[in-house]
Amino acid sequence: MSLLYAYYGDDFTGSTDVLEQLAEGGVPAVLFLRVPDEALRARFADVRAIGVAGDSRSRSPAWMEANLPAAYGALGEAPIVHYKTCSTFDSSPTVGSIGRAMDIGLRRFPGRAAIAVGAPHLRRYVAFGNLFAAAGDTVYRIDRHPTMSRHPVTPMHEADLIRHLAAQSDARIALVSLEMLRSGQAGSAFDSADADAVLFDGVSMDDLAATGAVLLERAMRFAVGSSGITRAMVLAWRAAGLIDQMLQTVRASEVDRLLVVSGSCSPVTARQIARAPASGFATVSADVPALLEGSSAEASRLAEAALAGLAQGNRAVIHSAEGPLDAAAPAAGEKLGAALGRISLDIVRRADLKRLLFAGGDTSSHGVAQLGIDALTWAAPIEPGAPLVRAHAADPAIDGLELVLKGGQMGGENFFETVRRGG
Repeated sequence: MSLLYAYYGDDFTGSTDVLEQLAEGGVPAVLFLRVPDEALRARFADVRAIGVAGDSRSRSPAWMEANLPAAYGALGEAPIVHYKTCSTFDSSPTVGSIGRAMDIGLRRFPGRAAIAVGAPHLRRYVAFGNLFAAAGDTVYRIDRHPTMSRHPVTPMHEADLIRHLAAQSDARIALVSLEMLRSGQAGSAFDSADADAVLFDGVSMDDLAATGAVLLERAMRFAVGSSGITRAMVLAWRAAGLIDQMLQTVRASEVDRLLVVSGSCSPVTARQIARAPASGFATVSADVPALLEGSSAEASRLAEAALAGLAQGNRAVIHSAEGPLDAAAPAAGEKLGAALGRISLDIVRRADLKRLLFAGGDTSSHGVAQLGIDALTWAAPIEPGAPLVRAHAADPAIDGLELVLKGGQMGGENFFETVRRGG
């Protein structure tokens, strides 16, 4: 079956968000956890969209130069390749540089890049080039957002996305504004722009539909941005008659036992952790310095405590933080996520778990990488941006495991119990 679309996710959490957008559009898709070889691709020959889950959000520009060309090359048979970023677009010139990822894509694919970050389904909005994101009941400009303006690794101090990217890339970037989108001038504005890349505003689904139409009509090869791009393309494919099947209603089943592993520093996740005991979860706090030093005793302590919680009440949470870290705290997402992933693998095997929740972008990316998973497919909705996905792996303990990979900002206070119940 011919591909419609391919994407590289800059973290695992956001990569599963794309699976959800495709599933809602009736587009069969698979997310690979490594650049697939022919044998792995052949196992999913009937899909119309493929993705590769990466961890470039926490990587350096030098790492990107060494690794992204091969990833883009593996996806290049698709009509459009999407470098999928978080909808909060947090990045810097030295960590997770979206500008560098865009520059590499511009070298690999002919023509301009399209940039779209607005994702109304996640309450992320771009208006006249400026990014806004919700926190609770309030929508903030991203440089005033209570969490993203204080992100421990890539704080967002600039809401103007063209200015934000200018610190990371020399590419010339133009804007297709809300006025242009809503007056039917998006295509002509895009065509006349003297730029290497064009940023599209997006506040509503109609804005995404107009964006998708421009990208499809001009056979765009490369795009950068959130899952709003995915939704835009689904709307365009449907309008063009390229897809016609809507997803049937699916609901996840309830499971008796759930392990939650959190490396998130988000206040949203902190509230979820605080709420967890009332829902029967045993919570255990990690000694982060010991984990970072490679302490096997600390890893064993966390595993045994979680296993005891699962045995007594069927629910357990391992967490490394309860809200934002001190500004002086070192960035340790990769080492911490990997350590938590190894502990999770031990617990899943020993307890024969069927469902696992990771919270936090870095935790998800580096933690899931320890599980030996080849690919993920969509299983069912839970909450927007955090679907239930199913693992495909050689290890029988991991093959068929259900996972939810939750970004720090996602979910209500009782989200952990929502995941256990299946929605």
